[in-house]
Amino acid sequence: MNCHCCQSDEVKKAGRFTNKNFAVQRYQCNRCGKTFSDKQPLDGLRVDFKQACQVVNLLCEGMGIRAVGRIMNLHRDTVLSILETAGAKMATFQDGMVQDVKAENVQIDEIYSYVGIKPQNLDRTDEERGEFFTYLSVDRASKLIINWRTSKRNKENTLGFLRDLRCRVPNRCQLTSDAFAGYCRGNAAVQQVFGKDVDYATETKVWGRTNADISRYFNPMVVIGIKRKMRIGNPDLTKATTCHAERTNLSVRTFTRRFTRCTLGFSKKLENMRFAVAMFICHFNFCRKHSTVNQTPAQAAGLTDHACAMSAAFPKANRSGKPDAASSSATCRGRWRSCASSRRLNLRTGPSSPSAASQTRCRSAIWAWMAASSPSPPAPRRASSRKANWA
Repeated sequence: MNCHCCQSDEVKKAGRFTNKNFAVQRYQCNRCGKTFSDKQPLDGLRVDFKQACQVVNLLCEGMGIRAVGRIMNLHRDTVLSILETAGAKMATFQDGMVQDVKAENVQIDEIYSYVGIKPQNLDRTDEERGEFFTYLSVDRASKLIINWRTSKRNKENTLGFLRDLRCRVPNRCQLTSDAFAGYCRGNAAVQQVFGKDVDYATETKVWGRTNADISRYFNPMVVIGIKRKMRIGNPDLTKATTCHAERTNLSVRTFTRRFTRCTLGFSKKLENMRFAVAMFICHFNFCRKHSTVNQTPAQAAGLTDHACAMSAAFPKANRSGKPDAASSSATCRGRWRSCASSRRLNLRTGPSSPSAASQTRCRSAIWAWMAASSPSPPAPRRASSRKANWA
């Protein structure tokens, strides 16, 4: 613990007080005499911690900002503040936990979306609006989303995405992508980042109509052929497919409102879109049980030993504003053992061993809130004079 004024580590405890979320420890600096409080999981938000976790659960189940505000009786600016705080903390949590992944078959793909305005109505030089692509890398065996990047689809961002993937998967693996020119043509990104230390193949799906005599309205496009090609090394073409990554794209588009097509839920700010993606991916990897592997993807990849509750991604931070290294990779309510990095991290915010209540799946949070809510109608809210923080 460091003093927020002089950054000295010579501090002592100076009492505590209890707010509606936690018991807050006070400290006094022996050098400058200033007093300060321990950092709270939600930073400066004056929202009940359990209610904030329920808001995150609803957002990760595909609900929009205003819909969550109506159900939770919160202002939309409050929901957006929770989104920003939770998204930043869960991005840090995901970044610290997903390291040294032992993946043998990795698939990469992108998801199209737009921010603010459709690209045909905007100049392509605008870096904050228009079309954006979310790069995803998926482990075929565990279904773990290893890393992601939301940005424009160009050479620089493709290189940054693959370099991050290279750092998280140190072993030689088989890599599969589509035939996007930034990946495989010429001196492309895969060649620059991996060199010869990868087995790389591409898959191209050929689309067409099976019956040319029927109107296109009743004759949709279907896959009529698949082309697979070796690019680097000696990949197994029987396993060279992007179907698992595309199925993960469907989960992202289904459970993240900002990716839903033909709705008003599209992002208005690029920053909030990145927060929403980080929040869903952390929820997908560590909290949600995947039906294929019958456990969370993080468990299947050997990163954790149990499903995590949502509050695990809200570590306490020191006064300097930087997340604590131990708490950013620790469990809520117990002990987290990271098999990948062979570290022993222990942050006790409850019982020393995870109980049945601590391992409750996030999907039950909505029902728990409905059972605990009051049957009386909510009191009318006063009109807010603050400037709206648009999504």
